[in-house]
Amino acid sequence: MLEIKNLHVRIAEEETEILKGVNLTVAAGEVAAIMGPNGSGKSTLSYVLAGKDDYEVTEGDILFNGESILEMEPDERAASGVFLAFQYPMEIPGVPTMNFLKAAMNAQRKARDEAEYTTPEFIKTVKAAAGELNIDFNMLKRALNVGFSGGEKKRAEILQMQLLEPKLCVLDETDSGLDIDALKIVSDGVNRLRDPERAFLVITHYQRLLEHIVPDSVHVLYQGRIIESGDKSLALHLEENGYADVIARAA
Repeated sequence: MLEIKNLHVRIAEEETEILKGVNLTVAAGEVAAIMGPNGSGKSTLSYVLAGKDDYEVTEGDILFNGESILEMEPDERAASGVFLAFQYPMEIPGVPTMNFLKAAMNAQRKARDEAEYTTPEFIKTVKAAAGELNIDFNMLKRALNVGFSGGEKKRAEILQMQLLEPKLCVLDETDSGLDIDALKIVSDGVNRLRDPERAFLVITHYQRLLEHIVPDSVHVLYQGRIIESGDKSLALHLEENGYADVIARAA
């Protein structure tokens, strides 16, 4: 489903190269975890997948279902089925969460040549999904992420993911700032969405998230390259021993 080939990325209009030849394949139905020390390029990878324009791809390609997405705008990538859950979701004052959700869901339906939701259909769909995630429906009447706790922001993003039904879900340190109860709710939401036709790329520092969202593969990103890959046991090894020996093997 996702194939990253020799991806080199730098900060736009600067000489600083962040990704230095990333190669990664994620199959449909797979949950792949990306781990690595701070500054390795994990968040940069997620932003480039989503199409953030602060970065410039200087070499390589990103294929999604066999098609290069490098020339696609962020909204086109989203319409094709790419979803990014941010580490720090943005607050949007003045935009009620329900209005945001309706606009996003109807934009996706339009891209798929489907009829827009009627207001009763939309409210029924959102209420059902919010109930599964233990989200107070009144929270969705507030401005998007404004005054939300860290856990509420992450739950709201998982709700968006559930409603938009993407094919590739990129989670950029979605466990950041969550207490154990919120972590379990978010993880349960992700696990409900695991599907043979959907892939996940889970970016995290910590094994604790991967105790709840068990990955099929784990990849270590260091200094802009993937230096080691393995199964879920690799995450356990990193939790117990750190990155030193993995980095030493790659030197």
